[in-house]
Amino acid sequence: MEFFGIVFLAIIVEGVISYVKTFLVDGKIQWQIVAAIIIGVLVAATYQVDLLALAGLKASVPFIGSLLTGILISRGSNYVFDLIKLIEQLISKLKTP
Repeated sequence: MEFFGIVFLAIIVEGVISYVKTFLVDGKIQWQIVAAIIIGVLVAATYQVDLLALAGLKASVPFIGSLLTGILISRGSNYVFDLIKLIEQLISKLKTP
């Protein structure tokens, strides 16, 4: 795995962990977040969307890419757009000598 893949995975893991931490607020489950994650994962799985595979990272467990992509989708378009922008910046920096 190249450097870009490791950075990309680190960004995704950090995003998922920070999102999961918002499940409970004052001891109460935030149903909106849970519903968004379920819908995001269902959409990603239904349409077989895998952001990791698009970035050239192939998982040994096929559905993991769609699962993580669904969680990212559930965070909203702003988060996904910012993530794609960051990835594009990393790619251009890696290509520049």
